[in-house]
Amino acid sequence: MKSDQERRSFLKKGLLGSVGLYGLTNQTQITEPLEHELIIPVAKGKSVIDLAVAPIKQVKVALIGIGARGSGHVSQFAALFPDKAKVTALCDIQPERVEKAAAKLKAKGQDAITYSGKPDAWKEMCKRDDIDLVVIATPWRDHVPMAVYAMQQGKHVVIEVPAALTLDECWQLVNTAEETQRNCMMMENVCYGDEELWVLNMVQQEVFGTLTYAEAAYIHNLTELMLSEKGYYDFWRLKENIAHDGNLYPMHGLGPVAQYLEILRGDRFEHIVSMSSMEASLSESIKKLPSGHPYSGFKGTIRHGDMNTSMIKTNKGRMITLKHDVVSPRPYDRINALAGTHAYHEGYPSRLSIIDKGHEFLKQGDYDEYKSKYKHPIWDKLKKEIEVNGGHGGMDFVLIYRIIDALNQGRPMDMDVYDAATWSSVIPLSETSVNKGSISVKFPDFTRGRWKEKRELGIMASL
Repeated sequence: MKSDQERRSFLKKGLLGSVGLYGLTNQTQITEPLEHELIIPVAKGKSVIDLAVAPIKQVKVALIGIGARGSGHVSQFAALFPDKAKVTALCDIQPERVEKAAAKLKAKGQDAITYSGKPDAWKEMCKRDDIDLVVIATPWRDHVPMAVYAMQQGKHVVIEVPAALTLDECWQLVNTAEETQRNCMMMENVCYGDEELWVLNMVQQEVFGTLTYAEAAYIHNLTELMLSEKGYYDFWRLKENIAHDGNLYPMHGLGPVAQYLEILRGDRFEHIVSMSSMEASLSESIKKLPSGHPYSGFKGTIRHGDMNTSMIKTNKGRMITLKHDVVSPRPYDRINALAGTHAYHEGYPSRLSIIDKGHEFLKQGDYDEYKSKYKHPIWDKLKKEIEVNGGHGGMDFVLIYRIIDALNQGRPMDMDVYDAATWSSVIPLSETSVNKGSISVKFPDFTRGRWKEKRELGIMASL
């Protein structure tokens, strides 16, 4: 008969094996490989929380990457000429993209210097003296090297999502922004959506009461675009899905939710648990590719499961469920659900429930009353410009207007490098969790303790 100690040892080993920890036999072995990722480096500069610089009357803008996102940005920045901004330089590896964008600008009275043809042409551009702001809309792997270099040249930087892909890259952005005292903001356009700002305004006006949990997602079937030779340059997004498993694109759903919950402004993400389904959709689509396609006959392993679901716990005890699926034949959905003690909202379609108005979602008339009463004022302020310049229903233009207006006015940007690093860190942390059997993984504190400070969100503080 086994002793009690032998039985406990046997059960412990069996439990560790059952959760897929690859033969690890004690808690020390489980945590040691992760602890180095949580070390907070010594700051080499001062915090850039609420960083404000001298007002820039006309912001001189340079863009790197004139693809699907960058070409839209060219038009929207051009719309702020001459009163608020001017596009002075353009760069893309493909000459035809630069030439097309330059012609578009010339038709609107702006002459932009162009750079192209060389992989590092962007470096030459960043050295120019007639640039205040560098906009980065390139494949993900280029974001951090470009942003760091641009800040080191004295430029403010805004980066398309995600800002970074690894914890080391997140720290590179934070440390460089602090050393150079330059703005570094991730261009999370969904934070400027009409619905998202309406919900945020209701949260700020305490319509929701005490917030308890939220749900967010990026569900968008990109299979055709990932496999198209005219889609993502050099199939870069397909390569990410082949090589990595986790939540590769959390920001669109998570960004607004983080603002609802005042993340880094009194609360913070504590830890994440992530799990992925089996992979099937992308590999089946690859099998149908015609001969001659670069991925026809592909025999490699696709790591990313069809659906990734992550759960995040905050310091205050709130819970966030976060989903990522870019291959299933599902309708587009960011979920945008938020629960409080007094109200509940759910998106796609947008619905609102209020505690003292019954157990159903509000009827259309009552819903419209809340929508009118709590609509964020910037959507009325920029109504005409939004109608003309659009971009994802108008949120793109609102985003770009706010970036430029912050520099015009000399006030802090609505989001900062700590938001960029924290939201982007979901990517490597979720992959770590998946790879280690869906264990809980802690978030680093990129603010070095300043997340505890209560401060107002930029989009709510000034118009």
